[in-house]
Amino acid sequence: MGRLSNISPETFADFLRSVGCIQVDSGNSGHYKWKKEGCLRSIVFQTHISPIPEFIISNNLRTLGIPKKQLVEWLKKRK
Repeated sequence: MGRLSNISPETFADFLRSVGCIQVDSGNSGHYKWKKEGCLRSIVFQTHISPIPEFIISNNLRTLGIPKKQLVEWLKKRK
């Protein structure tokens, strides 16, 4: 499985939209904040750090209950 590196905030935002997440904060605070029905926590990452650190992506995928493999496959299809 590929590493989750070199993913920009914009690319990760596109992935979140594709899995049904809704953005609840526009990033004016320096962070993007997303919600998904059924998730107990928000998905949060900084707007000004690109690429997003791998541990931030991993933690957010764990919050969503999505395996890393699903994001890797989505990235492959996107190219």
